[in-house]
Amino acid sequence: MKDNSQITGEQIDRIINLALVEDTGQGDVTSEALIPAKLLGKATIEAKAEGVLAGIDVAGRVLLRVDPSLEFTVLIPDGTRIRPGDKIATVSGRVISILKAERVMLNFLQHLSGIATLTARYVSETEGTAATIVDTRKTTPGLRLLEKYAVRMGGGKNHRLHLGDGILIKDNHVAALRALCMNMKDIIARTRKNAPEGMAIEVEVTSVEEAREAAEAGADIVMLDNMSPEEMRRAVDQMPDGVRTEASGGINLENVRAAAESGVDIISIGALTHSAEALDISLEIEPQTLKLS
Repeated sequence: MKDNSQITGEQIDRIINLALVEDTGQGDVTSEALIPAKLLGKATIEAKAEGVLAGIDVAGRVLLRVDPSLEFTVLIPDGTRIRPGDKIATVSGRVISILKAERVMLNFLQHLSGIATLTARYVSETEGTAATIVDTRKTTPGLRLLEKYAVRMGGGKNHRLHLGDGILIKDNHVAALRALCMNMKDIIARTRKNAPEGMAIEVEVTSVEEAREAAEAGADIVMLDNMSPEEMRRAVDQMPDGVRTEASGGINLENVRAAAESGVDIISIGALTHSAEALDISLEIEPQTLKLS
């Protein structure tokens, strides 16, 4: 799978800017009406549930984007398992700035930590097998880079980052080309002729027979879509040396172990990014630290 580990600060800031415009573009009328501009204090970001942390540096960038004079200190790094009561980070400075940034900062932190936590559960369920847990392109529009980062923090790997990141011939590609009287061998030959040199070709199939046909036609990776573990096992057993297999569709925490034990190399799970529950994390002002400057 691809290593999409490089996310630039510029890319993160573009995402943060959109979120801040959405939430604070018209100001923070509550804090502006109530909180003295010169009130200083300290707040702690604290875990309220068990999970895997992801996005703490993003949270810091949100705070500093709102007010560069804030002091942000990370106490627990991304990728760490956290428990209720763990103090994740602290922020000190103008209270009105902390409150203005709070919701956007927590939205990122809770969402990304939820993805990392769910990913870690899938990785744990397949421990001891040769299968790798990967994500999909079923991501929140605009948040793909961050969501795929969170998957890595949970111990998973990334599938394609975008449509230019790899070749995956899906059912609708095949349907369109079969209408032109092309068989699987023709389809893969056309792909290899026109694709960037050296790029692996993956083909989605829905039966053991289609899996064998795709492998024999020259596919590098065969995606086994919505197959039972027994069907996956039969398909894996028929793959020539060097052809990898990917299980996809209908995989959940109850059956992922059986899928992994079928012998597939990769298990892709859209739920990692589109169905992860936000992890409960809060920001708490420390009253004893408050003072007017």
